[in-house]
Amino acid sequence: MNKRGGSKSISVNSDRYARKQGSVNQRLLGLFMGSVGSADDAVSGSQTEANRNQLLGQMRAFSAEQYFQIADENLGLLSVFDDLKYDRADVDMVSPAMRRHVFGKLGPLGFRQISGTVLEHPQADMRVYIPKFHALGASPFDIIRYTDKRPQDFCLLTPTQVACQFIDHYELDDAVQRVEALIVKHPINLLKLADYLEGKPRHRAFREVLGHIKLKQRIAVESEPLCRRRSLG
Repeated sequence: MNKRGGSKSISVNSDRYARKQGSVNQRLLGLFMGSVGSADDAVSGSQTEANRNQLLGQMRAFSAEQYFQIADENLGLLSVFDDLKYDRADVDMVSPAMRRHVFGKLGPLGFRQISGTVLEHPQADMRVYIPKFHALGASPFDIIRYTDKRPQDFCLLTPTQVACQFIDHYELDDAVQRVEALIVKHPINLLKLADYLEGKPRHRAFREVLGHIKLKQRIAVESEPLCRRRSLG
């Protein structure tokens, strides 16, 4: 009896040990697979970042292009040339011709149009948004207010809309410098911009330098090479 009981006890203990060892092995396998997954994610993220840096380098080269450029990398703004002269009643929006020009530049870099207003580069995890034109009397300062843009994404704007973002996001001296650099390539609709300046401190401060900006822009549009540039339509 004792011998058989001892054998039974050994058998039960062996089964328990096997189950326990199996559970340990499963946990170890789970930890191993998790670490492998984390390593794969890290490699994938590193590759995506490398792709994005390479893409940004290619996009920076557009600064030599007459009609299209990165206007501000930190804010994620792209500017496309609109016109040399404006009227206060002009509709401030990215026209179909302006879109086609930009699509023609970004397509060869790997961007693909996934909707009417969004381009995507999957390998770099980057998107370019063309904010929707909401209403005829909408302020150009509000153009990206409802755009769900991530830090690595860009918005394609008219030069006037870009200038509005500079005014809202930078102190006066920086805003003026950035607007001056913009208008020598992409003039802005100063009449419309002035109409939508509000009573907030940055807007009041910029209103004081509108005369200076107007003079700078007039000189630019009357000089080479800008004076010969034509609207994309």
